[in-house]
Amino acid sequence: MSDENADSNLPNFDRLNVLIVEDEAIISFLIEDILRELGCRVVRNVACIEDALSALDEDRPDVAVLDVNLDGVEVYPVAERLRERGIPFVFTTGYGVDGLAPAWAHMPVVQKPFRSEMLARALEAVVLKP
Repeated sequence: MSDENADSNLPNFDRLNVLIVEDEAIISFLIEDILRELGCRVVRNVACIEDALSALDEDRPDVAVLDVNLDGVEVYPVAERLRERGIPFVFTTGYGVDGLAPAWAHMPVVQKPFRSEMLARALEAVVLKP
């Protein structure tokens, strides 16, 4: 998922606090590596909805990366909480935009497998938007 020759034109998300909600440990760690390469300072990984909601009660991330399907359970309760709190987020899924419920189809989605640039551009769209 991470590019060996990362594009130097990628945005730098200096000191960004990111919540990763991903049930596959290896994918979660790869996303974390990409985010750290992009300059993120704090990255927290959780694997289920309950842990994600608890994490949001404990701390306010600057942005979140949400896997749509967490061991057969859709992540939308976490997305709803993020939206209520005005915290930007992007979805990841192996199905692309077709993997999103219609109510969320307008949100940025990064299709797995993805490269650093794909995740960076999706984050840029939600974090650095005017």
